[in-house]
Amino acid sequence: MASTSTSTISLSSHPKIFLRLHSLGLRPLGFRRSSFDYHANGALVSVAHWRRGFRFRNLVLKATLRSEGGSRRAATSRRVYRESQTESSSVIAPLKQVASNVLPAGVFIVVTFVLWKLVERLTIPKSDRSSSERNKSPAQEAKWSFGAGINLFPNLTAKIDREAKLKLNDFAKELRTFRSVDMTARNFGDEGLFFLAESLGYNQTVEEVNFSANGITAEGIKAFDGVLQSNIVLKTLDLSGNPIGDEGVKTLCDLLVKNSSIQTLQLNSTDIGDEGAKAVAEMLKKNSSLRILELNNNMIDYSGFTSLGGALLENNTIRNIHLNGNYGGALGANALAKGLEGNKSLRELHMNGNSVGDEGVRALISGLSSRKGKLALLDIGNNSITAKGVFHVAEFMKRTKSLVLLNLFMNDIGDEGAEKIAEALKQNRSIKTLDLGGNNIHAEGITKIAQALKDNDAITTLEIAYNPIGPEGAEALSEVLKFHGNVKNLKLGWCKIGPKGAELIAETLKYNTTISVLDLRGNGLRDEGATCLARSLKVVNEALTSLDLGFNEIRDPGAFAIAQALKANEDIAVTSLNLANNFLTKFGQSALTDARDHVHEMCEKEVSISY
Repeated sequence: MASTSTSTISLSSHPKIFLRLHSLGLRPLGFRRSSFDYHANGALVSVAHWRRGFRFRNLVLKATLRSEGGSRRAATSRRVYRESQTESSSVIAPLKQVASNVLPAGVFIVVTFVLWKLVERLTIPKSDRSSSERNKSPAQEAKWSFGAGINLFPNLTAKIDREAKLKLNDFAKELRTFRSVDMTARNFGDEGLFFLAESLGYNQTVEEVNFSANGITAEGIKAFDGVLQSNIVLKTLDLSGNPIGDEGVKTLCDLLVKNSSIQTLQLNSTDIGDEGAKAVAEMLKKNSSLRILELNNNMIDYSGFTSLGGALLENNTIRNIHLNGNYGGALGANALAKGLEGNKSLRELHMNGNSVGDEGVRALISGLSSRKGKLALLDIGNNSITAKGVFHVAEFMKRTKSLVLLNLFMNDIGDEGAEKIAEALKQNRSIKTLDLGGNNIHAEGITKIAQALKDNDAITTLEIAYNPIGPEGAEALSEVLKFHGNVKNLKLGWCKIGPKGAELIAETLKYNTTISVLDLRGNGLRDEGATCLARSLKVVNEALTSLDLGFNEIRDPGAFAIAQALKANEDIAVTSLNLANNFLTKFGQSALTDARDHVHEMCEKEVSISY
């Protein structure tokens, strides 16, 4: 009886079995069928070889074998099976050997190619511009605009990065929001100024703008073209510390001729020379709104002073002119004096550090004495003036009724000059601030000044620092100021008064009711002097609010004495105490801190202590 069996075998093991591929619908391209038919009592076996590398692993095949039994058929089947195994092995072995050699080489080639392309992309920049674009000049490429600024200088080549743009937008917002804007040292340069200038045009908010120390040059000043003419609100423009030079000042002055709002123009340390001063002078002849002009620390010489003097003859609106730190000399002072004679508007003249000397100050005072205007402030410090030159100043003091501040700081008038000033103070009743610091005045000269204060209640600020008056000079002052005068600010720093002088000043504080600010820095007071002052602080003194004892070699014992004084006097008026640059340890500092906290707790007063 015939029997039917079903067997599942692998194609790689039995290639001569009838493949039922039609059930899977598989007939790949390039398939070559090499077959031979083996007929054994109706059993049909077809063999298919894959010639193009198709390997179907574990492809499940279904083979139908018809077995009729008998040893002949079994033997025949075993012989066919052995032949198929032999043929399969002979075909597969070479294929495996070739694959094992070719596959690694192929993988290596593919990986190398991919890596090479990657490195090429990273190391060689891809040009995204055409040759015509590369041939454009920097000026053609710099045509850019953003945010609030559209009046950008066409020749700028620097590009502002994203962060800078954000900062400039913030600055522009400030200009549109606040009345007073300080942009000192923001370092935005010419490019930034072109961006910000548009925020000033037709601006109805900001009144004061500080653009000092921002690296602005003469090119950057062109950003104000069309802006300053249209702005009618801006009153103060500060461009100090920018190297705009003469060219920049010329550009600015051309624009200010038609400006009717700016009242204060600050051009300190801007590299202005005589040519720039001439441009300013021409502007002053036509501008009627400017009130304050600052040209400090520039390079203006005699020629520039001559131009400014000529402008003062025609301008009757300027109030303050600052020319400190230039090179006017005696000739420059003489040229300026001629302009002062015909000017009625000037109220403040700042000529500090111009080396005018005795001849220059004589000419200057002559011009001031001849004018009909009223001068309130005269700063002629650091000008090499001696007793000979100060004689003219003293004569002017006797006649003037408008002068409020006189600065003679860092000249060399000596005791003889101090005596002349003292004689003038007996007649003058207008000067409130007198600065005689650094004039080589000794005890003799300061004694004359002290005697003049007996009958003078106009002086409220007296600066005598950097004069070697010693304990004797301190005694002369203390005897007068106990019950006379109206001095509120007394500055005696670096006067060599020592502990003895401190004791005399401390005695004065027990009786004086006017001194509110006392500067005793650099006098070698040490602990003895600090202790004397501490005893006076224990006494009720409702006037003294600020005491400066810096640079006095004070140690912990002196600090302990001052701390105890602060605790003992509940009605103490001191709110500022400076003990910096002394020899205090953490114990002295701790004592002062405890005293400060005690005053705050008991009296609810804030005392600022520096150490």
